Amino acid sequence: MSNLKHTPLHALHLELGGKMVPFAGYEMPVQYPLGVKKEHEHTRTACGLFDVSHMGQILLHGPSPAEALETLVCADIVGLPQGMQRYALFTEHEGGILDDLMVANPGDHLYLVVNAACKDQDQALLEMGLDSEHGIEVLDRGLLALQGPKAADVMQRLCPEACDMVFMQHGHFEMDGTPVWISRSGYTGEDGFEISVPAEAAEALARRLLAEQEVEAIGLGARDSLRLEAGLCLYGHDIDTGTTPVEAGLIWAIGKARRHGGERSAGFPGADVILHQVDAKDHHRKRVGLLGEGRAPVREGAELFNEDDKRIGTVTSGGFGPSVGKPVAMGYVDIEYAAIDTTVYAEVRGKRLPMTVSKMPFVAPGYYRG
Repeated sequence: MSNLKHTPLHALHLELGGKMVPFAGYEMPVQYPLGVKKEHEHTRTACGLFDVSHMGQILLHGPSPAEALETLVCADIVGLPQGMQRYALFTEHEGGILDDLMVANPGDHLYLVVNAACKDQDQALLEMGLDSEHGIEVLDRGLLALQGPKAADVMQRLCPEACDMVFMQHGHFEMDGTPVWISRSGYTGEDGFEISVPAEAAEALARRLLAEQEVEAIGLGARDSLRLEAGLCLYGHDIDTGTTPVEAGLIWAIGKARRHGGERSAGFPGADVILHQVDAKDHHRKRVGLLGEGRAPVREGAELFNEDDKRIGTVTSGGFGPSVGKPVAMGYVDIEYAAIDTTVYAEVRGKRLPMTVSKMPFVAPGYYRG
């Protein structure tokens, strides 16, 4: 793995006994000695610390950065208040999704967090797509995610001001004398904080957080099972250039101001395709949640069938949900099979296992809304 990049916490992962694997061009911990199941459960009941420094962090500068970014995403960025962040999608001209990202409004610029596997592509997209008045600054910073129902208890000791924020708020603070940018958000379905910290201070801050009795280091394995139970998409698996926001069940990420009849209707790549799907509701497949029986997990790539052996879809993410106590998955099915409680059949090693179309998230979210 010598050709892989390292985050600022690489030495700490090794010290903690992290099992390192290649991920999005980085050497990352998939688990620690605690193990994926216990890491998952600890995050649900107490507090986990995740290294997400492999994600791309970008500042967008210029006289009107929100208007500029709206030429590339379908979200309402102009209407994003200062001190808040919003989920957004880069779209392409056929209506597919190029990446999903978080956009925060600190004031006179925008702060973007993009997926690790897409960050070079996203940087090029921004450089090509923005007008000459606007520019980007690609940052080299650490990014830590403190997640779980006791995250606020931990943060109360280290940065009590951040606890005044509610879900999807963003602000600039200090932790142990280090300037940090914090948002109250995460990728687990739990309350928590994402902390952007200068790279040279990331390890010290991670050690400080891990010193708190509620906090355990959590790897990519539990991060995946947590986000799956939370019904959250993983780019390149549940969403990609072959899926539109409407098919993906992400219609809520298309700002009302950007839809037909809105004050800034369309104006983003693929708007004709996407807004037609919004209005006409004529898309032919949909992302759904799936609950299995027994304990056998249904993995990504498993084909889905109806009771007459007709292929009707594919699983895009799947595994055993430790908090749910049964197999959970999400995938795409033909629209006539997307209704809640519909039974479909997943093919696993030559057997057809029944699964029930379910509401998502599978676990009630713990986001703090005040």
